[in-house]
Amino acid sequence: MSQSLEEPRLLHVSCLSPAGLHRMAYWEWGDPQNDRVLLCVHGLTRTGRDFDRLARRLAGRYRVVCPDVVGRGRSDWLGEPAYYTVPQYVADMVTLIGRLDARVLHWFGTSMGGLIGMGLGGLPGASVAADGDAGKLSPPISRMILNDVGPQIAPEAAARIGSYVGLTSSFASFDEGVAYIRQVAETFGEHSDDEWRELARHVIVQRDGQWVRHYDPGLAMALLNTTPQAMAAGTALTWQFYAALQCPVLVVRGAESDLLTPDTLERMRAGNPRTQTVEIAGVGHAPTFMSDDQIDIAERFLSAC
Repeated sequence: MSQSLEEPRLLHVSCLSPAGLHRMAYWEWGDPQNDRVLLCVHGLTRTGRDFDRLARRLAGRYRVVCPDVVGRGRSDWLGEPAYYTVPQYVADMVTLIGRLDARVLHWFGTSMGGLIGMGLGGLPGASVAADGDAGKLSPPISRMILNDVGPQIAPEAAARIGSYVGLTSSFASFDEGVAYIRQVAETFGEHSDDEWRELARHVIVQRDGQWVRHYDPGLAMALLNTTPQAMAAGTALTWQFYAALQCPVLVVRGAESDLLTPDTLERMRAGNPRTQTVEIAGVGHAPTFMSDDQIDIAERFLSAC
């Protein structure tokens, strides 16, 4: 593989919300002509660069596409924060998939990225049992990995994450930002100092002379304005979407996760016969898929087709 294909290409696609147009950035790895696409979607406050190591490993088999979901990373911020919701993200992914001109589509979603995957893949014709099957989404999703997420979000985890999402934070240096990421992301499990710097590199950036988090603080508004009734309705709908997935699904759980509970994992097994599961010891929410042993899990499942 040439050097130019060993690093990501930054591209953009225009998407639509009720507030108008916005540009979504995405990082593309591998041969741009490869029509086998692995779409990797990150967690709530992360970016598409979370998948760098996974993408480097799999870029010989796939064109790996890693978007910065709107409001994060290199993507635009929405003019109206109330639209930072899963339905908007699903609509953006449909636009992106239409741009990619793929023949085969596999999905890897961490946390929020998994919720988006369920919301999209559970729509009629959006997921299929095998590569090449016909579907209404072009192409439909034919394999899906859900990384430490299910239709039911444990309230304790939601409260923990919500406690820091909307905080306005700035840091005197990048190293101070790294220390902050180590604190709020300690549930990611053990990582080396260099790995923590890698995990911070694309979410702590310098702007106007300050080191800040690389996302719109308005993300918190959608969380804070969600009523318990709306949360319950959304959870019930996501269970329906999960049951409707037609493709093989691998659910990965951090064995110490406070977000994806053992009870939810068991209900997912019972609720969709296409479900496979694996737990990763020593990790909470969520496995980073930076280590070879974790990447092996993804590669084995995706290669099984």
